[in-house]
Amino acid sequence: MKNTFLRKLLLAATIGLFSQFAVAQDAATTAAAKQVADIVASLNHFPSDADKATLGAISGNAQLPQGLRDMATAVANIQHAATAEDKATLAAIQASDTVPDAGKALAGIIAGINHTASADAKTQLAQLFP
Repeated sequence: MKNTFLRKLLLAATIGLFSQFAVAQDAATTAAAKQVADIVASLNHFPSDADKATLGAISGNAQLPQGLRDMATAVANIQHAATAEDKATLAAIQASDTVPDAGKALAGIIAGINHTASADAKTQLAQLFP
């Protein structure tokens, strides 16, 4: 009987640990997505060196979802507009069933950059990632 109680206690502790890890991952993902969105909103022809460093850190973080890392790479590569290769990647992100709506919207805004984000895109980014 003690064994059963101990197992239940260990199971509860393990579930709690993984739940906290998942929440931390979600928080990290949300924070990184907001950083990308903020850079896109302030973009003027191409990202600054500081922005490229931030985007590089996001792109290189294996703990973050691949789609978010791909979006960070696409923004880092912008020279007035996203590259054709990055636009294809962004289109795949938008078509994915596993990407949340906010991520799809961010991918669409990145793909549509032409020198800078439009006023509508900036408003949408502020609403998606307050």
